[in-house]
Amino acid sequence: MRGNDGEPLRSLVLFFVAMIFPQLTVEHALWQQGIQIVAGVDEVGMGPLAGPVVAAAVAFPAGSTLDDLPRGVRDSKTLSAQARERLAPAIRRAALAVGFGLVEVEEIDEINIYQAGRKARRLALAALPITPERALIDGRTLSDLPYPQQAFVKGDRDIYSIAAASIIAKVHRDCLMTELHARYPQYGFAKHMGYGTVAHREALRQFGPCPAHRRSFRLL
Repeated sequence: MRGNDGEPLRSLVLFFVAMIFPQLTVEHALWQQGIQIVAGVDEVGMGPLAGPVVAAAVAFPAGSTLDDLPRGVRDSKTLSAQARERLAPAIRRAALAVGFGLVEVEEIDEINIYQAGRKARRLALAALPITPERALIDGRTLSDLPYPQQAFVKGDRDIYSIAAASIIAKVHRDCLMTELHARYPQYGFAKHMGYGTVAHREALRQFGPCPAHRRSFRLL
């Protein structure tokens, strides 16, 4: 082990997390109760200094098994960009319904990042072309949903529908950040997706923030 920054330990933790594959246990229990439309929802983009928060909601056909659905689905943070890009279209083909929710930078600054994440999840569920009978949510429950919900700590690690939502949300947001890179190439958004890397902070020192930056965040 080198250094005292905890990076080797973090890498070891991520390795073991990557070995954990989410299951359909919760979905199957609900389907067996006659609850047919079960949607998992998750958001990405809470930590970056720039760009929107994006959420996705995914519902799979009732009775699906892991053999019916894309293999390799797990928490998007444990997957490479190539793996996410391979899995995202497969998830969308297998899904019964998919919805996206997006909160732009201006609103993030207005309502704060926590509320922006919650709003993005509500928007993703509302964008589903069918109404869920149950929502499975990563983290805390949402207010004002017109149907029952269940919240799970580390849901993107353990619940297949939530993990699938995290993947397609991440791929969608990465595409949006690549589009922002074309408009503001000096910041390198296509490389760091808005996160506060050394190169990103150096660009902020050199050029100052652009309209895609979250002014409510500590940018430097």
